[in-house]
Amino acid sequence: MEGVPGTLFVVGSPIGNLEDLTPRAARVLGSVAAVAAEDTRRTRGLLSHLGVHPRLLSLPAEAERERSEAILRVLRDGADVALVTDAGMPGISDPGTHLVGRCLDEDIPVRVVPGPSAALAALVVSGFAADRWTFEGFLPRRGRTRAERLAAIAADPRPSVVFESPRRTAATLADLSDACGSERSAVVARELTKVHEEVLRGPLARLAGDLAERELKGEVAIVIEGAPPPAAPQVDDALLAEEGRSLTATGMRAREAAAEVARRHGVPANRVYSAMLR
Repeated sequence: MEGVPGTLFVVGSPIGNLEDLTPRAARVLGSVAAVAAEDTRRTRGLLSHLGVHPRLLSLPAEAERERSEAILRVLRDGADVALVTDAGMPGISDPGTHLVGRCLDEDIPVRVVPGPSAALAALVVSGFAADRWTFEGFLPRRGRTRAERLAAIAADPRPSVVFESPRRTAATLADLSDACGSERSAVVARELTKVHEEVLRGPLARLAGDLAERELKGEVAIVIEGAPPPAAPQVDDALLAEEGRSLTATGMRAREAAAEVARRHGVPANRVYSAMLR
């Protein structure tokens, strides 16, 4: 590659509220030679809001591989390019992954300008434990692949975040209820950060029923609570006593034997000791 290439800036854009655009993101968008956008019409509105007018390059999801070539040529010529999507972070259920990969293959610098994320916003507002979680994006529409993904969500002890269109939200909640159980808790977050933001909480079955009666609009994120830990197997007192006595027969003291049996089965030591005495 001749000369010094430009830098690709991966820029997070607001998921609804323009006030969420960071000062750094605004500065980058105003300084680059070109902006690669998922939808140039929507991005033009954001740039007009900032009062900047860089060259716009289209990068729709359905043509990301082909359109990436034009963006790479600009970068190879030494010009900086900002990559944005309609909302949130590029590459997260949006175009960008292929272009970033090509830049890395060609040693074109890539820098990330973090910004809003619908997945993180929905997870935080859900109130579920978020130290570990999983992002599922948009689920497959039908077939075995969809069933497998639903089963994986049902078994995962971590909260799961799913994106869905408003038209299919009720049906997806019903499928999640079938897979996870009707009482599994969930949150439906709609139009996050926007004027008509709405957050609904409750069991999956109830949410599915409530939303089946409504015509939803806007972006939707669903957060499903993680699977509960498996119930501890029930152990009969007679078995506990038998194991304890077998240990005392080897010379172990009764209290020590009770503690060892309790450790094995995850039960209180006093319960084992009492069973041994009986």
